[in-house]
Amino acid sequence: MTTDQSILLLILFALLFLLVWGRWRYDIVALGALFTASIFGLIPQAEMFAGFGNPATVTVIMVLIVSFGLTKSGAVEFVADAIEPISSKPFLHIAVLTFLAAFLSMFMNNVGALALLMPIAIRSTNMAGRSPATVLMPLSFGSILGGLVTLIGTPPNILIANYRQQMTGEAFTMFDYAPVGGGIAICGIFFMLFIGWKLVKVRKQTIGLELFDVEKYLFELKVTEDSTFFEKKAGELKDELAKKNLTLLSMVHRRENIPVVFRRQLIAASDLLMIQGSHDDIAQFSKNHNFQMVSAENAQKEVLHSKDMQAVEVVVTPDSSIVGRTPSQLRFNRKYGVNLLAASRSGTPHKERLRNFKFAVGDVLLLHGEVEEIEEAIAKLNCYPLASRELGLGRNTKAIPAMLTFILAIVAAASGLVSIQLALGMATVAMVLLNIVPVREFYDGVDWAVVVLLGAMIPLGTALETTGTTSLLVDGILLVAGDLSPVFLIAMILIITMTVSDVLNNAATAILMAPIAFSIALALNLNPDAFLMAVAVGASCAFLTPIGHQNNALIMGPGGYKFGDYWRMGLPLEVVIVIVALPLLLMAWPL
Repeated sequence: MTTDQSILLLILFALLFLLVWGRWRYDIVALGALFTASIFGLIPQAEMFAGFGNPATVTVIMVLIVSFGLTKSGAVEFVADAIEPISSKPFLHIAVLTFLAAFLSMFMNNVGALALLMPIAIRSTNMAGRSPATVLMPLSFGSILGGLVTLIGTPPNILIANYRQQMTGEAFTMFDYAPVGGGIAICGIFFMLFIGWKLVKVRKQTIGLELFDVEKYLFELKVTEDSTFFEKKAGELKDELAKKNLTLLSMVHRRENIPVVFRRQLIAASDLLMIQGSHDDIAQFSKNHNFQMVSAENAQKEVLHSKDMQAVEVVVTPDSSIVGRTPSQLRFNRKYGVNLLAASRSGTPHKERLRNFKFAVGDVLLLHGEVEEIEEAIAKLNCYPLASRELGLGRNTKAIPAMLTFILAIVAAASGLVSIQLALGMATVAMVLLNIVPVREFYDGVDWAVVVLLGAMIPLGTALETTGTTSLLVDGILLVAGDLSPVFLIAMILIITMTVSDVLNNAATAILMAPIAFSIALALNLNPDAFLMAVAVGASCAFLTPIGHQNNALIMGPGGYKFGDYWRMGLPLEVVIVIVALPLLLMAWPL
């Protein structure tokens, strides 16, 4: 083992450890690994950022923009009206939602597909009197399985196609993945429908105001001329409330709703103050400062159900800037112009003081404010609302042009008329020209953390080969398993990739495993396509943990799932995938 190989392996082990630990976001960790490798001369400085111009990275960006355009147009939200009538029939309800999620994920970002269908699933299960947990895990897994079918369905497929082009001069095409991925998706979904969804752990779980139980900590105080803070600034009141672990959410001043109260606002007689805190603390505060305490029911009506205000639940996404921070650090109410009324994690409402609550992916937040402010805050927070918008195919004139633009791009790429990058690029420009995606929002749908991860990891993958580290690893594997059946080797590659993907980002997994799988195939004079396809399948099949895939993290809060709940359905599903994938791989890509 050379010095370069030793250093690169140490960098990669540190990278894997930090990614699994999750203390820092994966794109920052990947950049750190890239810069470290460049400092040691493992990656030439002139090629350090070559990954950002790589066709795979560009393709992912284009897919995300087009997916955002389809979401923005409301092209698929018309399904809400069709799904609600069948919500009382669990099997049919789960089947329709799961197959729809899989179909959408074939052609758009699977996180976007889940974001579209999750509010519909939650609303329809609540109407049927069932827990959202019964449908959200099959929905998430179905959207992941759908991505296996096409080139643009998931980033690992794009990366594997790009790697094949580098190695052989020819990339996998749009539907080369379908013979294997399609069979796996169908069998996986049927398993979930007949067996899997019954294995899901369902706790007593509600989504909505009942979950947060707001009447227990939301109260209204009326200002009188005898009140301590009569004709004083709101800042003084806020400071005093903070000492008692209470929060001023909003106020009604001279019949005008003020959703976010600024410190210079003067308090007048008959003002209504909306206070957040425990009943006993607020009652004592009211008594000490001569406020008139109004019923909790009236406060809830004034705050949550007034005509100009609304309360909305959102789920925190992996890309949200608030992850790992607290409301006090963010100065949440002032920064986003809305009130944070409550938060829950894994279906359990947060009982302590909100200002010290550290946000995590999958948390459900209850926001309150004016309608326009709420919409703007959701966009700034980069969170997904858990209530579906009233849009549909017949109610949104941009839906049909968006669908036609996308279909033309897919047909052009699949027929070989133009490259997938050019086809998707033309589709993004068309969506801007048709005002489907406003120019100012052109890049809003891009997950820049994933883009940075790809840009940083691709040169590291190249370094594995240029330093001979891939050959070193392959020699070690063949020394142990070289005499075994090729079928066993493919199964081993598939299982190892699936296991790594359960704790590591799927794109990073594909980049690391593709060179190893390809080199093993060449060393044994076998068809490398079968091995590359095994990596593509394994990298996308992360079903054992909420950290293996963004979709799994997003459903954790709304579904009330715990970390250990995923393997109950995920482990048998992965076994089914291995059993189905092996014969399909051998038939579609003979050794």
